[in-house]
Amino acid sequence: MTFIKRGVLAASITALALALAGCSASGGSDASGADGADGASETVRIGVVGASDPYWETFVDAASEEGIDVELVDFTDYNQPNPALSEGEIDLNQFQHIQYLADYNVANDDDLVPIGATAIYPLAVFSTKHASLEDIPEGATVAIPSDPSNRARALNVLQAAGLVELTGGGSLFSTPDDVEDGSRVQVTEMDASFTATSLADVDAAVVNNDFVTDAGLDFADALYEDDPADDGAKPFINIFAAKAADAENATYQKLVEIYQTNDDVQAGVLENSGDSAIMLDTPVSELLEIQADAEEQIRADQG
Repeated sequence: MTFIKRGVLAASITALALALAGCSASGGSDASGADGADGASETVRIGVVGASDPYWETFVDAASEEGIDVELVDFTDYNQPNPALSEGEIDLNQFQHIQYLADYNVANDDDLVPIGATAIYPLAVFSTKHASLEDIPEGATVAIPSDPSNRARALNVLQAAGLVELTGGGSLFSTPDDVEDGSRVQVTEMDASFTATSLADVDAAVVNNDFVTDAGLDFADALYEDDPADDGAKPFINIFAAKAADAENATYQKLVEIYQTNDDVQAGVLENSGDSAIMLDTPVSELLEIQADAEEQIRADQG
């Protein structure tokens, strides 16, 4: 069960998936497999945020064993990998959840699509000044990510933690303007890559999974986190994304398969997340439906 109503856009994305299934990929690398026409191993450039995470080396090695040369392109924040993918600077990216991709597509009139699930992660509240939620004082300042999808999710996390109250109970489109007067804390926005490093200056922060370890934080020290197993968390499934024209590329699909089935890669992702990740192999058809629902709701909210 999803909590997002499906509409015409879902049908159009399903039709796109069916159409792509009947033809070879037209962009990126050779769709016939890991080797190009001259028999040489091809290179697939994957944009990530956090290429130093140890499991990526494991993934690159596993891909090499299958004859696929993977080059990781490391980006410093979430604003860069989708434009790079659209402009052909990279072949795939793997850093975002479906809701973030939907926001990007609508804002930029783009057609990037998920081609495979990776995991879903909790979104957590951290503090270096307070040992528990109860210790956070009235009027304290809490930092949250500023991009629309993570901002809304963070606000809902703070509401569930009892730190704010949101107009209408909160939604996928909540903003700081929806924080009710009389809420326990004040909210400040910043780029997701800065919330962890701001902890010296604020009472607490909502920190995306990508930045927890790099900031020297321990997942076990989170004061609160949402439940990634909740059915309502489906828009926050993390994915490999590609151009729509490359959705059926056999090499790209093989890379997704390696990520989802290689025991060492899976164990590395889990370890890197402090065992908080829920590993997924959700069918692409379902990912596309979730994306379609999200994009429809975003357009309706804007219209």
